[in-house]
Amino acid sequence: MTALSLVVLWFSCYVPSGQLALVAAAGLLPAAAVISAGGIKAGFLSYGASGLLGLLLLPDKGNALLYLVFFGLYPMIKSLAERRPVRWQRWGIKLLFFWLVLSVLWFLLRNVLIPFLPPVLDSTPLIYGVGTVVFVVYDYGFTKLIGFYMARVQRNLKW
Repeated sequence: MTALSLVVLWFSCYVPSGQLALVAAAGLLPAAAVISAGGIKAGFLSYGASGLLGLLLLPDKGNALLYLVFFGLYPMIKSLAERRPVRWQRWGIKLLFFWLVLSVLWFLLRNVLIPFLPPVLDSTPLIYGVGTVVFVVYDYGFTKLIGFYMARVQRNLKW
């Protein structure tokens, strides 16, 4: 899973129009490690190895950082959150993680990002509102992809 994550991250450096989507796709592979390779430790190992190798080997370090800060780490956070018995607790953990990452990225990289944002998105409350909606859609899609992986891919793997 680590090698596949690194390959997808490598492609993200050369496909500018699909850069974010490919970094997000690389983040799916630690989830596969959690499911197929025996738990959260395998996910963290895959995430850490691919993130560090990405920082060392990728020509675009920004993609590796985005993977390390959010997309690669989120499968394990999601796995831990989904173990909670109450729905509002699960969503609370996931949203707190997202808002923490968004805050770090927004306040540290704000001067870098603002020239590239449409003027309508130059508002912190709007960024958090739109970001939260996008995150909820991302989480829903992520859940569906995990279900697909478990139903179609994992059962056909012979370890």
